[in-house]
Amino acid sequence: MDKRLDSVWGAVDPERLRRTLLEMVDIYSPSGKEEDVQLYLEKILRDAGLAVERQQVEEEERYNLHAVMGQGEPLLYLVGHVDTVPAWDLEEYGPVEEWGIVRGLGTADMKGGCAAMLEAWLALATLPEEERPPVGLLLVVGEEENGDGSAAFLQSHRPPWVVIGEPTSLAPCFSHFGYLEASLVTQGRRIHSSLPELGHNAVESMLRVLLHLGKAPLFDRESSQIVYSIREMSSSRAGFVVPDRCEALIDLHLPPETDPKEIRGAMEERLSGAERFIPGLNLEISFDFASQGYHLGGDNRLGEILESIFPRLNLPLQFVPFRSHSDGNLFFEAGVKPLVLGPGSLETAHTPDEQTSLSEVEAAARIYAALCLGAGQAGIQPEESRGRSV
Repeated sequence: MDKRLDSVWGAVDPERLRRTLLEMVDIYSPSGKEEDVQLYLEKILRDAGLAVERQQVEEEERYNLHAVMGQGEPLLYLVGHVDTVPAWDLEEYGPVEEWGIVRGLGTADMKGGCAAMLEAWLALATLPEEERPPVGLLLVVGEEENGDGSAAFLQSHRPPWVVIGEPTSLAPCFSHFGYLEASLVTQGRRIHSSLPELGHNAVESMLRVLLHLGKAPLFDRESSQIVYSIREMSSSRAGFVVPDRCEALIDLHLPPETDPKEIRGAMEERLSGAERFIPGLNLEISFDFASQGYHLGGDNRLGEILESIFPRLNLPLQFVPFRSHSDGNLFFEAGVKPLVLGPGSLETAHTPDEQTSLSEVEAAARIYAALCLGAGQAGIQPEESRGRSV
């Protein structure tokens, strides 16, 4: 691989990569409105003379971009999502570059990873056709909402491996937390706000429910690995009255070996006796989404490649679990092995201070190129491939 790798790494263009990242971040692409950024990326590929197809996801303007190279079914796909969460400020979501750091919506999650994957793809395409590895590039929509882009791809493709460019500060994640979303609703009795003793305040009930639930040993942050986060709380708004309804959403990120069904059962048991502490409680609980975590281990072909190239890039190699939810869970459930690895960090993702460094994005492009080249060698066998239509 060394001779080809040196050639491909030499074709990585840091200035082109920088420009791609800045222009991607400058295109507003929240979930459901990804067409402009897909048109931009499609043009780059077509202008380079590379084949790319649109894979319809929903209505006409929502589609994945799908490309392949090499002979035979792809043994590995580079997978990036082009959508972001909504902007915190429509006047200030765009890119700001300073001292090698790019700030702006999507820089970490995950336009930095997408730009690096695109650059790796352009660099790989400089090889003669007969030397190109059997790999694919998939730029999906909808990850920040329900993963419908990746779900559409998985209806017809099952490659043995994917590399997903979520922000990990370039730490390889062969293991992944699971996820459980809980929805709580408390009902009360509406009355004029000057007479609260005659009604029942649904917000007060919800606050007591959340305090009761949060005190469970299962969610103790010092002794439990489960990540318990109250994401949203809202009440009925009808003027100067005691609210008669309150809703809350809870995110639970679960260690790879934890079964979401067990946590669901523990929460239901905990809340089943809450009426003893909360007078007049009327509570509904539902679990709208659950996803099992996984642990692949680093003893595989991709792990071997990483062990050989990280020293060349002067990067520390530490295998860690990916702590958030991602399309990696969807791919794993479909029988595909996901490696999550990308520039930027979760600490700034989804915040006004979201950022990534150009040096990390360039290193990611080189890592992705090396993984693509190595995937075609011994270690990932053709018979493992589920890339054929299913």
